[in-house]
Amino acid sequence: MTDDIQVWVKVAAFIGGGMAMGFGALGAAIGEGYTAAKANEAIARNPQISGDLFKTMLIGQAIAESASIFALVIAMILLFTDFAAESYVMVSVLLAAGLSMGLGAIGSGVGSGFPAGEACTGIARQPAMNGRLTTNMLIGSAVCQTPAIFALVTSFILLFTNFSDRPVSPTWAAILGAGFASGFGAIGSGLGGGLVAQASCEGIARQPLSATPVTNVMLLGQAVTQTTAIYGLLISFILMFKGFAPSQSIAESMALLGAGLCMGIGAIGPGIGEGFTAQSAVKWISRNQSATASLTRSMLVGQAVAESTGIYALVISLVLIFVI
Repeated sequence: MTDDIQVWVKVAAFIGGGMAMGFGALGAAIGEGYTAAKANEAIARNPQISGDLFKTMLIGQAIAESASIFALVIAMILLFTDFAAESYVMVSVLLAAGLSMGLGAIGSGVGSGFPAGEACTGIARQPAMNGRLTTNMLIGSAVCQTPAIFALVTSFILLFTNFSDRPVSPTWAAILGAGFASGFGAIGSGLGGGLVAQASCEGIARQPLSATPVTNVMLLGQAVTQTTAIYGLLISFILMFKGFAPSQSIAESMALLGAGLCMGIGAIGPGIGEGFTAQSAVKWISRNQSATASLTRSMLVGQAVAESTGIYALVISLVLIFVI
């Protein structure tokens, strides 16, 4: 039996590592490609500053790459660590760690490419704003990485916490649910945050005097887009750390797995929708600073309404964990 567990643990580690790097490569590659495409467009517009644009492109691509580096770290741990084969729960743990980090890197990788590409376009139009646009790009792209960091934290907790003393059922479902909640939950927030930062870079290039209010509202809008990723992290923590009594009932296991899927998938739409709302507000603040207060208020109300669907998913997930 010990040999059987060891085989399954190895299988799960290899599959988890493949999923971590496979999914993790998607977002970064798309974000980097988008950045390079916009850089080419910017160089064609203003060839005289091609050197500066090339540097900005590489910086932006480096940030977008970080999400896939997180995935690479988790994949390497999964592939080259000799995990203890004390329980079949470890199979779920290794699969969930790979899923969490792989899925969690997608949105951050793509989202980070949006401000990087727009910064290149803006610098071509306003070379004098190179420094400010680069700084704004760095801040906006860094915020986009936070959902991937949430997924990374979940993966590390899964890999370095001993779950072997817990009953196989329903713990296996809770662990997989945690991976789905954190992984899927990071996608929308990463994409939404990138949309907001993209509009900020565009606004500063269009109207340099609007840099301060545009940056402030960008950070506020991005903060709201991150909340559904936090919901996903919360559900992941509950599923990982709440003790569940032994049960052979498939219904109880499916309730815990469903809780993770509900919160993870339910967080995607709100994160993107809130990003659209904040993107528009930031865009128009740069064109009409006198309307900053009204646009900010409208943005927050609009984001709150979009947020409600994520809250519904959170409520259902909690019901599945604590009531069903």
